[in-house]
Amino acid sequence: MRNACTSLVTAAFMVTTMTAAADMKKSVGSGEGQVNIVAWPGYIERGQTDENYDWVTGFEQETGCKVQVKTASTSDEMVALMNEGGFDLVTASGDASLRIIMGERVQPINIDLIPSWDTIDERLKESPWHTLDGAHYGVPYQWGANVLMYNTETFKDKPPTSWRVVFEEMTLPDGTSNVGRVQAFDGAIYIADAALYLKYHQPELGIDDPYELNPEQYKAALDLLREQRKLVGRYWHDAFVQIDDFTNEGVIASSAWPFQANILKAQGEPVATVIPKEGATGWADTTMMHAEAANPNCAYMWMEHSLNPKLQGDLASWFGSVPVVLEACKDNELLGENGCENNGLQNFDRISFWRTPVSNCSDPAGCVPYYRWVTDYIAILGGR
Repeated sequence: MRNACTSLVTAAFMVTTMTAAADMKKSVGSGEGQVNIVAWPGYIERGQTDENYDWVTGFEQETGCKVQVKTASTSDEMVALMNEGGFDLVTASGDASLRIIMGERVQPINIDLIPSWDTIDERLKESPWHTLDGAHYGVPYQWGANVLMYNTETFKDKPPTSWRVVFEEMTLPDGTSNVGRVQAFDGAIYIADAALYLKYHQPELGIDDPYELNPEQYKAALDLLREQRKLVGRYWHDAFVQIDDFTNEGVIASSAWPFQANILKAQGEPVATVIPKEGATGWADTTMMHAEAANPNCAYMWMEHSLNPKLQGDLASWFGSVPVVLEACKDNELLGENGCENNGLQNFDRISFWRTPVSNCSDPAGCVPYYRWVTDYIAILGGR
């Protein structure tokens, strides 16, 4: 019955997709005067934080489209905002994109109206988190890993080589315990980080894909996270709160984005990042257009602008991410000669990119869907 229902839902969605694709814009007209974007912190900069990082002002002057940004700290928050409406675009990660596609909150885009589409890294053009039934639901923006950020004064002799430092109680190189001094991400998708750790350390579980967990594998991941709960001083979702915690609250290790590490390093704090031996989860973000975008012309203009090599390189320098336009890796003053390599260009195959877990998977036992991940992770955060 589950497979029959899934087939009916898929068939209905395909009809909707075909209808939406038929209604796609055929040309870009004059700008409407504004474009409203939901974005991750640090993704849309106009020079207010640092005058060197500004990819908004020139766009506004050239197009007449005023850029208005609402920042969101988690994918769940982005999904909620897109469900509410009132936005034209969202910089969605893979654990949100399928949900808003299936929820019909975003529309297919006409890539013929994105002149720079052919400059996108070939590895990302057909990615399953923004491509469904041959339709593209957005323009790739940036990608990167959820790195292990650590205090270099605690790990003086060598960096940590395993995520064990945040998952299991241990004595740190400075002779103290890690209890209360580590953090974990405040989002249900973090269950995949636990699954990735178990994939390496408990191969008998048979975990292949950390986003496709059968009931036994899923239970093992939850058990690990319940043990981790005893170690975690704070679950983070606000990048700037985590920056303060590493600066003032004695946090020594956590999953993080390179964005936080870059700011902390610029402030002279003793931090560094590493992708441990188990690999890492990560994000490949896509600029997607709301199904009821009020400013579609400005939205298309922004999507094209987002692929500008200078913007791509400047953003990669600012956020610590990797451009989706590889040309951006060359001759960018802010990114530097080896910026893309330093940000992890060669780590693409070591990253398990965020993806929305669904019940219909390759495992005969079926997989645990995302709504269960949300419910159970909230329980873990509450100590249950």
